[in-house]
Formats: sequence, structure tokens, C-alpha cells
Amino acid sequence: MNKLLLGMVIVAVLAGIYANNRENNELVVSVVEVKLGDVIASVTNTRAGTVDACRRSGIAPSTGGTIAGLYVKDGDSVEANQLLLELWNADFKAQLKLAERDAVATRSRSRQSCVTSSVAQRKAERLVRLQEKNVASEDAVEAAVGDAESSAAACEASKDAVKVKQAAIEIAQATLQRTQLRAPFAGVIAEINGELGEFVTPSPVGVPTPPTVDLIDNSCLYIMAPIDEVDAPEVRAGLKAWITLDAFKKRRFSGEVRRVAPYVLDLEKQSRTVDVEAVIDDPDMAILFPGYSADVEVIIDERHGVLYVPTVVVLEDSSVYVIPAGGGLVEKRIIETGLSNWEQTEVVKGLEEGDFVIRSIDREGVADGVKARIE
Repeated sequence: MNKLLLGMVIVAVLAGIYANNRENNELVVSVVEVKLGDVIASVTNTRAGTVDACRRSGIAPSTGGTIAGLYVKDGDSVEANQLLLELWNADFKAQLKLAERDAVATRSRSRQSCVTSSVAQRKAERLVRLQEKNVASEDAVEAAVGDAESSAAACEASKDAVKVKQAAIEIAQATLQRTQLRAPFAGVIAEINGELGEFVTPSPVGVPTPPTVDLIDNSCLYIMAPIDEVDAPEVRAGLKAWITLDAFKKRRFSGEVRRVAPYVLDLEKQSRTVDVEAVIDDPDMAILFPGYSADVEVIIDERHGVLYVPTVVVLEDSSVYVIPAGGGLVEKRIIETGLSNWEQTEVVKGLEEGDFVIRSIDREGVADGVKARIE
């Protein structure tokens, strides 16, 4: 009796060990659930891009001279045509004043000449009427008409003289403006290379020198970034883009592709890229500054509210491994895919929402028809 009881215990223990070993040897897989969501296909730059202003101008006076007036400082906002600095130009201002006063005198003489012409004309007309009544002599009429014509010519000549003096004023103004530096557009002063009393000269031909004033129009910013030549054919002007910056790691800014360069750059060995310009149209762009490093993600296409799976679960033959929710036999299923990126792939046909797809496809033993359970 004791031997029988002992034998039963041994059999039970062996059965438990066998069942435990069998359970431990069962294939265990990790899965992902097929869901609805958004799939976005995009390309990004190969190297960091740079934030730049749509308009940036390094300007300097067109003539040399001593800085006599400096009316702005670094960081100032300026309006278009605002005077930034002025070289010593007392002689040119005096010449302009002389030209203006000469023009005033010439206009006065012109008025005098034209008044004389008007009087002579009226006199000649009166004598002509008297001659018709045989009251005025022919000689007197001819003399009066000649005086009127001569006075009219003098009036016209004086008007032409006024135009000449006005041209002289414009010449004096142009000469004076060569000593004045004005903003070509509204913007922010990035840097001034010069101080009161310093002598500045224009850059010699072929010899670049720092500009006297560096002016930036920060109302329009864009990103210049290199895209790999393989991705470049998909990028075109007008596509939506997202811009991320190292300076604002938790934010991204909306933008749009403005231009794709019509040539390929070969700046590094085995690396050929195409420059892409993306304009930032985010309302918070005021916090950005030219010179920031930035990355551009160009949205090539996007799908919303579609079935998708992680791209890593899709095999080369467009198949996935599917398993029932409670575990069971693994099924290798061919699917039809749509839009895809590195992370997500759209499923057009072959799966339904709620299906479980095996993620651990590289785990030993995963195959069609194998029994497995979900970890």
C-alpha cells in the first residue's frame, strides 16, 4: 500500500515537471495592436541647417570720411530710409545750401522776366487793336510785337534756368547723400563696425572688409538645409515643413518649402546634397534669431485616420506575423501597404483594427503555424 502511494506521488511529480518544462519551452512573443492613426512620410536634412534672414545687408558709406554722427546702436530697430550714420560733410551741406539759395534767386528773376513778358504782350495786343482803327502806326505796332516776343523768349529762358538750378540742387544732394548711410529696409542693427571720429573707407575692389553696419530684416526668416540627393526629387516648393532647433528642444515651428536649389553640392566625400530653403511662418518666430542651427523635416505626404503598424514588423515580402489575442497558432499574412516612413507603415489591406501583430519577429522560433503565447 505504501509502495503504491509512493509510486503515485512520483508519477504526479514527474507529470508536473513535464508540464512545467513544456510551458517553459513554449514560444513567447511580444506584439503590437493594429490601430487607427496618422502616417506621415517625410525627409530630413543630412546636416544641420541654419536660420537666416530673407534680407540681410552689410552696408557702408560709398565714400571715405570721418564718422561725425552715429545715430543707432547694436540691437536698435530701424525704419526704411532712416539715417544711421553720417560722415563729416559740412562742405557738402554748404554747397547744397548755396545751390538752394541760387535756385531761389533764379526763380525770382524768372518771375520778374515773365511779368515783363506779360506786360509787353498786353501792350502789343493793345497797339494791334488801335492799328485796326487806324490810330496806331505800323512802326509802333511792329516794335511792340517784337518786344513782346523777345520778353516771352526771355521768360522761357528764365524757366529753363530754374530747371538748371534745380538740377544743381539734386547734384549737391546726391553728393551729400554719399556721406550719409541710410537703412535700405526696415530691420534690426546686428552690428556696427565704427565709432565717432573713426575714419571709414569703402571696401577696395576684390578685397572684402567688414561692413560699417550689418542690418537684418528679421520679419522674414528661413532655413537653409542640405537634403540628400536621393530624397531631393520628392521635395518641391510649397510642401509643408517642420523646423526644430537646438535652442528650443521641446518645440517645433511650422514652415513651408520656399525653394529647392537647381544643382547638387559635393562638399564632402561621398556626400552629395541639394540645398532646400524653408520659410518659417509660425506666429512665434519673433523669438528666433539668424544664426541658430536648425533641422528641417519636409512633409512629402500624409494620411490621417488610417490603419498602421510599426514599420519594423513588416517583412521584405510585405508580410507580418499575426497571433490571436489569447495566444495560439502564428499566421504569416501578406498585407498591402500604403504610405510608409521609418516608424510607421499604412495598412491598406490584410489587417483589421484590433489585430495583434508580432513585434519580436527576430526571436528564434517565430514562423508560420508555430504555437505561441503573448508575453
